[in-house]
Amino acid sequence: MTYCLGIINRFGIVMASDSRTNAGVDYISAYKKLFDFSVPGDRVIIICSSGNLSITQGVITRLQRDINNEEKENLYTFSHLYDVARYIGNKTREIQELDRPWLEKDKIDYHCNFLLGGQIKGETPQLYLIYSQGNYIQATPETPFLQIGEAKYGKPILDRTVTGETPLEALAKCAVLSIDSTMKSNISVGPPIDVIMYNTNSFQLLHKLQLRLGDPYLAKIRKLWEEHVRHAFESMPNIEWKYEVQSYQEDVLID
Repeated sequence: MTYCLGIINRFGIVMASDSRTNAGVDYISAYKKLFDFSVPGDRVIIICSSGNLSITQGVITRLQRDINNEEKENLYTFSHLYDVARYIGNKTREIQELDRPWLEKDKIDYHCNFLLGGQIKGETPQLYLIYSQGNYIQATPETPFLQIGEAKYGKPILDRTVTGETPLEALAKCAVLSIDSTMKSNISVGPPIDVIMYNTNSFQLLHKLQLRLGDPYLAKIRKLWEEHVRHAFESMPNIEWKYEVQSYQEDVLID
C-alpha cells in the first residue's frame, strides 16, 4: 500500500507521496511513487502512482518510452493537461489488458491509480485523479485536494486546514503532516517521502524534497503535532450531561 496526495489552489500545487510498497514483520520495500516529467519554461507535469506496482511501473515506462521515441502522442506533445490525463488513462488500460488475465489467474489485484498535477503554457494549473479504469476526475475549488492509496488517515487534517487561500508553504506542511499521520496509524505507509511545491505560472519546479527515515524535520513536526493535539484535547470542556442517573434506591420496588 502507499499514500499520495495533491493539493491545488490559486497559488499553485503541492504533491507528495510515500515510498513503501510492502510491509510485514520481516519484509519492507520502497519504490519511488512521484515522477517529474517537467520541461522548464513550457510545462510542469508531476505524476504520483498507487496500486499494483508492476502495472504502475509499466505505465511510467511506456510514458518515458514514448518521449524517447518522439512518438506523435507523448507527454510533451499535448497542449492541454486534460488530454494528458486521457493519454495516461489509455496507457493504463493497455498495460492492464496485457497483464490482467495472468494476475486474475493468481488472484492478484491489478488495480492502480494516478495523480496528475501541473501546468501547460496557456492554461491554469490543474490536478487530476486517474482511475484504474482509465477515466478521471479533476480537482475544483470545492474539492481542492485529491488522494490515492491509503487515504483515510490523512484526510481529516486536509479537511480542516486546506482552503483556496492557504499559502503554498502551509499546504506543503499540511501534506507532510497528512502523510506522517498516515504513517503513525498504518505500517503499510512509510518513508522516504517525496514532496514538490509548484508556484502558479512559474513553469519550473524550484521546490523538491525527499524526507528519509529519521529525518530531523519529520521527527520535529511529529513531536510538535502530537504535543499540540494533546494540548487541544486536554483544553476541551467536559461533556455537559443532560440528565442525572437516578439512585439505586429509587429504582427498587418495595413490596
